[in-house]
Amino acid sequence: MPKVKKAGSNQATAGRTQGIQFNKAFGQHILINPGVIDSVIEKACIRPTDIVLEIGPGTGNMTIKLLQKAKKVIAIEVDPRMVIELKKRVQGTPLESKLQIIHKDALKVDLPFFDLCIANLPYQISSPITFKLLAHQPSFRVAYLMYQREFAQRLVAKPGDNLYCRLSVNCQLLARCDHVIKVSKNSFRPPPKVESSIVRIEPKHPPPPVNFLEWDGLARVLFQRRNKQLGSVFKNKKLLKILGENYRVALNIKAHQQSMDSNNDQQQNDFGAQILKSISNEDDSMTDENGGTNQMDDEDEMDTGSSKKKSSLGEYEQKVRDIIAETLKELEMEEQRPAKMDQDDFLRLLTRLNEQDIHFS
Repeated sequence: MPKVKKAGSNQATAGRTQGIQFNKAFGQHILINPGVIDSVIEKACIRPTDIVLEIGPGTGNMTIKLLQKAKKVIAIEVDPRMVIELKKRVQGTPLESKLQIIHKDALKVDLPFFDLCIANLPYQISSPITFKLLAHQPSFRVAYLMYQREFAQRLVAKPGDNLYCRLSVNCQLLARCDHVIKVSKNSFRPPPKVESSIVRIEPKHPPPPVNFLEWDGLARVLFQRRNKQLGSVFKNKKLLKILGENYRVALNIKAHQQSMDSNNDQQQNDFGAQILKSISNEDDSMTDENGGTNQMDDEDEMDTGSSKKKSSLGEYEQKVRDIIAETLKELEMEEQRPAKMDQDDFLRLLTRLNEQDIHFS
């Protein structure tokens, strides 16, 4: 009878998956591929003085390797069974004193200080976790995050790419995003239904000088009709009604001698709060017309050649329409399409419109 090799109980890559019923509600897919784990550890360039944040450590396959490199690992885990399993992995070893476990939901807990983050994220919370990390102050050095393949592709997409969307623009405003490695579904237990990828995210220091709520508001508007020319996008009646109301409020604030500039400065001082507020009611994907709900229908587009249609607009809506038309002409952006606009294009347009009291938040 052939001998059967017994897996070592302390092997980092073997894990303790037998006998554990994984919870689909937590999006649990344990990374078991030692090649992927070693690749991430190598690329992260962990220093002996680093504090590493790991979100969703599971049974600790990655955690053990991190503990061998870093000064300290802070692991956030919501599943009590995984917390017990993780404690068993380090109990009675020199690594035990280097591990801090936070038994809470990563979306609901205040994040501690950390130098870098490594996470095998539950796919359903990819977007809110990513922006929560980017909102964290003081900012971290770098993060290596596991995502569903398509989400990762959207995250790193460039202007003109089919998957370039609001998620791409928002994340790349705040950080440099690079695709690192593709990860097969067979690298997990249980295997997910989709392929995965690891993305390297390096926050920009200092944060960009922009009101993130305004930036996200503009991106939301434009990517609902990403392939339309800007001149067409801003003729939508529903959009003009919203912007007209924002314009009225802005003028009222000015009338009461409350400077919009000082208000923006105050908001900029809490840049992280702006990011968190913008995603507080978001779904996970920040989708656009490629996969999201389009709230601006083509039939609501205004016919500028009809005096009857023009008269249906209110005073502030007409003023906003004229300001935007003049601004697009001034910036030579009337025929620009959101799907091909880069960061500088968005910033130029937003800055010029904000200067004229056109606001998106």
